[in-house]
Amino acid sequence: MPPALTFDIDRSSPTPLYFQLAGAIESAITAGALPAGSRLDNELLLAEQHGLSRPTVRCAVQELVDKGLLVRKRGVGTQVMQPHVRRSVELTSLYEDLARAGDSPTTTVLSLERVPAPADIAAELGLKEGEEVVVLHRLRGSRGEPLALMTNYLPGRFEPTEEELSERGLYQYLRGRGVHLRVAHQRIGARLARAEEARLLAEPPRAALLTMQRTAFDDRGAPIEFGRHVYRASRYDFETTIVGR
Repeated sequence: MPPALTFDIDRSSPTPLYFQLAGAIESAITAGALPAGSRLDNELLLAEQHGLSRPTVRCAVQELVDKGLLVRKRGVGTQVMQPHVRRSVELTSLYEDLARAGDSPTTTVLSLERVPAPADIAAELGLKEGEEVVVLHRLRGSRGEPLALMTNYLPGRFEPTEEELSERGLYQYLRGRGVHLRVAHQRIGARLARAEEARLLAEPPRAALLTMQRTAFDDRGAPIEFGRHVYRASRYDFETTIVGR
């Protein structure tokens, strides 16, 4: 059964009724009164409970669907979505951003190996082609769900272990080795999921993914890490602040 909730609607307010209802439902989601996966009362019942018209309720629900807070499922009804992870574009790791937001990030190390650097990776890390690099593939999770697939390359002088990478973020590991990261070059894009990516991320085949490539440099300007990551577009987005000149 959907949680029994009541929302205050002020009919004397200049704020549209649908917007008030949408804001009240969003507040209930944020406060945990409507947890992820819970069902919302149907539009007819919501309209009767609050003395609103069905079109007003429909507009409120659609507002939250468009924001990614609710999803309509045939045969199930309207459900609360898992919240998006919103990440500022800063020189931090995903692990740190999730922990700072109060989540409990998890990491599954899919592989960890040492290989000769291909030409493109060598160029990113300022190495000669064929020099040894460490390549690690990890699955990062949040709130019990998979969130991102991450592939990172490090110069061969580093020796991370699976245990270290499972228990903390890559940048925490690097700082523990005396590395001071200062700047990064980053490119964000999008593409469709490949079959194995969709399986690991619990997404349907050819689902939309956000992509990120990043080369991070230390305080001496030396490249330290190159990463290629993909994120579930249904659960993740980047935030930026744009300043006019």
